[in-house]
Amino acid sequence: MPTLLEIIKRSTDFLEKRGVASARLDAELLLGHALGLKRMQLYLQFERALSETELEKVRPLVIRRGNREPLQHIVGETEFLNLKLKVDKRALIPRPETEYLIELITPRLAVAPARILDLGTGSGAIALALAKIYPQAAVTAVDQSETALTLARENAAACGLSGRVSFILADWFSGLTAQDQFQLIVANPPYLTDEETQASEPEVKDFEPAMALSAGKNGAAALEKIIRSARTHLASGGLLACETGITQHAELQELAATLGYERLESLQDLTGRDRYLLAFR
Repeated sequence: MPTLLEIIKRSTDFLEKRGVASARLDAELLLGHALGLKRMQLYLQFERALSETELEKVRPLVIRRGNREPLQHIVGETEFLNLKLKVDKRALIPRPETEYLIELITPRLAVAPARILDLGTGSGAIALALAKIYPQAAVTAVDQSETALTLARENAAACGLSGRVSFILADWFSGLTAQDQFQLIVANPPYLTDEETQASEPEVKDFEPAMALSAGKNGAAALEKIIRSARTHLASGGLLACETGITQHAELQELAATLGYERLESLQDLTGRDRYLLAFR
């Protein structure tokens, strides 16, 4: 029977031929998931022969990844700021860029926000992370997808945060009243054009919900709507923090300045690309 190391090498070769960028890493993670082993445990067992039963657990997972199904969907979860979140086709897989947005927000808030709004919550990643960081805050999570909200509620329950987050089925601000005010509004809306979505990797365009990726012909359409409407719901001194497309900052900053936001910050992600727009009232 083949050893664990031999199966890792064969799986890596298979995934590389199918265009998977991180083939060796994914092969190791898939084997670890199938066998119930952490990566370090894999390394300590490289010479162990795998049984046919074990191989039967591994093969379908490697095939799925070779078909470019996201690794996170195959293993069923991902880490987000020390939270373990369930992920599947109902919502976008939380990205490291979004983790970094939260890391940028927290030092810019002199006072812990009493009320937080997460627009387009998807899996609930932002809302749940902020609920954990600010345990006294009332957090509201909005999404126009009922299936995404179901996933977010499942994650809230799994993280022990169900009582801390309220979920609203709505299109951005339409589920709120004019009196609803927040010290922090965070938005990670769709910001690709339809063309950009179709040009993305198969893991994205074939497996993640199109409505969470594309804003239509104008990739900034959702962001423009959010920036226009958010000022009404920002408390004095409040912060609107948006994740954006990398070519949209000039127009979005001009719009925000025209609308009277007092201070703007355009920030880059860890790869040096314009990614975040922060607007203070």
